[in-house]
Amino acid sequence: MGAPIDSNSFLWMVPLGIVIAYLVGSLATAIFVSRLLGLPDPRSAGSGNPGATNVLRLGGKKAASLTLLGDLGKGLFPILLARWTGFPPWGIALVALATFLGHLYPVYFGFRGGKGVATTLGILLALNLWLGLVTLCTWLLVFGLFRISSLAALVATLLAPIYGWCLLDNPPLRLLILVLALWVLWRHRSNIARLLRGEEQAFGRD
Repeated sequence: MGAPIDSNSFLWMVPLGIVIAYLVGSLATAIFVSRLLGLPDPRSAGSGNPGATNVLRLGGKKAASLTLLGDLGKGLFPILLARWTGFPPWGIALVALATFLGHLYPVYFGFRGGKGVATTLGILLALNLWLGLVTLCTWLLVFGLFRISSLAALVATLLAPIYGWCLLDNPPLRLLILVLALWVLWRHRSNIARLLRGEEQAFGRD
């Protein structure tokens, strides 16, 4: 982590970091990848969600992998830059939240974005490598057992604040993870309803 910035710098560096993080988060990887590969717009095809899972259905593994890497990177790099610059924990938390909100509500695409799972994972990896890895392993384990992406995302999201509480001794960052988790759960409310009705689609079982 870089040297802490002095208090006067907070007046412009943290707000500037928040704006940049939001604009980076607004870069909708799924839309760019779909346009590049000549795929349908993920906002109007498949599930209508501009995320890696929908791109996988629409364009296959290559397109989904590119989308996943882009969404991870959006969460990862702004937070790493904020840490390297020496932002205080509350500043890092605000930058992370701005990145997340950019993904969910991108200014370039009519404020209609994804559900935030991959970008949240990138944020967690940037905050603490072990936190990100254990959350990722949770997703992989649940997906491996049930082959339902949304279920894996929901379980990993529910457990992330617990992991964060155990691995981070920092109140602003703990609160950040809880806020991100609640927001991701809210964005998955339609998936939760389908899971409760037994209607959520599993990969490789249709």
